[in-house]
Amino acid sequence: DSIATATAATRDSIPVKLLIPKLDIDTDIQSLGVTKNGNMAAPNNFTDVSWYKFGTVPGQVGSAVMSGHEDNAISLDGVFKHLEDLSVGDDVYVVMKDGVKLHFKVTDEQIYPYDNSPTEKIFATKDKARLNLITCAGTLLGNGNATHRLIVTAQLST
Repeated sequence: DSIATATAATRDSIPVKLLIPKLDIDTDIQSLGVTKNGNMAAPNNFTDVSWYKFGTVPGQVGSAVMSGHEDNAISLDGVFKHLEDLSVGDDVYVVMKDGVKLHFKVTDEQIYPYDNSPTEKIFATKDKARLNLITCAGTLLGNGNATHRLIVTAQLST
């Protein structure tokens, strides 16, 4: 496994696997865009994560964003059920289609209201190579959304 620097990833190399050893996560990544409502598309199952394909490629300077389900609303755990258990310094790996394995370290965890999340910070930070992992938090609403979003931020490790 090669650990890459921020310059190694290109648009020709998309993320295909997410590995979070502390949470025993080893899952596939779906490359998705937005829903008809204009929201970031979530994966079509509870075991994969989705990468926002119109945003930053993991490893590039900017905010690469991935989302995963917390559960299926009938108590079956989703891939990010225990995302809140990550701590600053924990390891996160993204495997790219070309086989490059990017190493990120958790730097922050925040919970935001669903209807008032700082989208500029989540999707458009341009100072470093970051990975933002998103899942639902709070109470499930009748429309299928939850009251809050949990965002775990990791930074590319050099």
